Formats: sequence, C-alpha cells, structure tokens
Amino acid sequence: MSDIKNAVLSYVKNEYLEEDDDREINFDTPLISGGIVDSFSMVSLKRFLETKYNIQISDAKATPEAFDTVNNIINLLKEFNVQ
Repeated sequence: MSDIKNAVLSYVKNEYLEEDDDREINFDTPLISGGIVDSFSMVSLKRFLETKYNIQISDAKATPEAFDTVNNIINLLKEFNVQ
C-alpha cells in the first residue's frame, strides 16, 4: 500500500503545486481544505485514480472529505480493494 500512497502523493505534488511552491506535503496534509486542490482539480484527481487503478468512484463517494488528504484517498481506494 505504501507504493500507492507514494504514487498519489507524487501525483498531487506534480499536478497541483507550482515549481516554486515550498510547502511540505505529506500523507496528512489537507489538500482541499488547505487550498492545494480545488473542485476542478478534485475531478482530475478522481479521473487519475479511476484510470490508474481501473475503478469507478461514484459521485456520492467522491466527497471533499474523501479527497482531503492522501490518507483519506487511500482509505477510499481500500473500499475498491486497491492494494
């Protein structure tokens, strides 16, 4: 599961942080409530997860809370038996 956590964290850093952004992001960093990921970006993050792990995340499960930290995202992926 650590490979998946690192892949998600790496995606977030590469896609949503500017090159000169010096914020430290870890598995518990608030992504949405911290202003790193907005609603449009959340959709692209959802699509990334669905494509990478061959799953379908319903809109009901794709909540800001579920996407607010990498650890929350991992918990969501566990519901789809992604390991």
